[in-house]
Parts: sequence; structure tokens; C-alpha cells
Amino acid sequence: MSKPIEGFGVAKVVDSDHPNFKPGDIVAGFVGWEEYSMLKNADRLRKIQRHPPQLSCMPGFTAYAGFYELASLLSCMAASGAVGQIVGQLDKLYGCYVVGSAGTKQKVDLLKNKLGFDEAFNYKEENDLDAALKRHFPEGMDIYFENVGGAMLDAVLLNMRIQGRIAVCGMATQHGYHDHEGIHNLFTLITKRVRMEGFLESDYLDLFPQFVENVSNLYKQGKIVYIEDANEGLESTPAALAGLFTGKNVGKQVVCVARE
Repeated sequence: MSKPIEGFGVAKVVDSDHPNFKPGDIVAGFVGWEEYSMLKNADRLRKIQRHPPQLSCMPGFTAYAGFYELASLLSCMAASGAVGQIVGQLDKLYGCYVVGSAGTKQKVDLLKNKLGFDEAFNYKEENDLDAALKRHFPEGMDIYFENVGGAMLDAVLLNMRIQGRIAVCGMATQHGYHDHEGIHNLFTLITKRVRMEGFLESDYLDLFPQFVENVSNLYKQGKIVYIEDANEGLESTPAALAGLFTGKNVGKQVVCVARE
């Protein structure tokens, strides 16, 4: 209780005695939920481009690493959050057929009309997720970018194609549960020879320079759209965090602690 909560943030260096960082540098990494942080471990930080800084952060890089290292095939399902929105757009640029899932009509419209997904559906309006996936993927799914868990993952397992891939970077439905939901259809990993692999963006730090160059160029060319939901002020952080678990945010949830 004597230390502030930490989270992934973008910050401006005010003072530094480290040879790799100088005042004015824009950095990303784990910092405190506070207006100023004194960090003794510079390995936790990396320099990023000023515009757009959010794309150079953890969700964008997670999407990039998960797609290019684990999930490059023909048809893909992703979502409307911080990672899913980038994964889906990279998939489309790669030539994939992309379907998104979201929890509101607003987010479904955003996926199809702003992010360019081929199709999208509101999972809260579906009584049978297996049937919903069969409707959108009548020949099965090549890729599933997993950040949900629970009933959605169970339905996905039934709809994967032979030698499909599931890249696992999170399981949002399992946060806060005392008794986690079990998965019933794991046997399909064997019968369909599906590769399901968890990963952290830190597993692929060697790709970071390539990611920054490629994704920044795509953004500048207008080929990638980035959507964020910004709250103002440090005092809004607890409410912003709680909103993640009810689907209140649209795009990447950020809290602006200070502006230049």
C-alpha cells in the first residue's frame, strides 16, 4: 500500500542521468499512476515516436507480433479493443477475410465502417455463439486472436479449420473470477491439429524497430486507423479501469494525466 499502482504509460523525460535517455524524449513503459515517476530501471522503458505515440505502445506491438509471428493465414476473427482493432486491420492489409465481435451496436458499426472489417456481430445478442461463428465462417476459421476466453473460446474451438492458429494474448472474461470458467472443447486441438499458443509482446522485442517503422508508415499513409477512449485527469483512472470490464470503452482506454 506504500507504492502507487503501476501501469503501462507514455511519458516525457524531465531529467535523466542515463546515457540512453535525455530530457524531452518520449518513452513508453511501466510507470506509476502518478504525475511524476522516478524510475531506476531504464530497461523498463523504450523510446517511441511522438506521433502517434499510442501505436508504438504495448497493444499495437502485441497485435503486430501476434499476427506476424503466430497468426498469418486466410480468415481471421478479432475484436474492437486496443489489440483487436490493430490485428484486424493488419489482417485486412494481408488479404484476410476478417470478422470482429463486440458488445454494442456502436462497436459493431465501428468495426465494419471505420476499421474496414468484412463483418462483425454483437456477441451479447447471440444466443448460440457456435451458430454465429458458423454463419460468418461457413468453411471454418484459420485464425483466432484470443483475448476473451470462456464461452467464446469454446465456440471458436468448434469452428477452427484444420491446422488453424489461435494466438492467445489475454482472457478478459476471466479477470476477477474466483472460479474460472472451464473450456470443454480442447480436444479439437488434436483432431484439427490446431496450434494454440500464448505469448507476451516482450517475447518479440527484436521486432520492435521493424514494428515502429512499418506501422507508423501505414498510419501516415492512412491505411491504419487508431481509435482510443481518453479520460482526463489522474483522478479518473479508477473509473476508466473499471469500465474495461463492462465494455464501456471504445478502442484503447487511456487516461491523460498531463498535456504539453
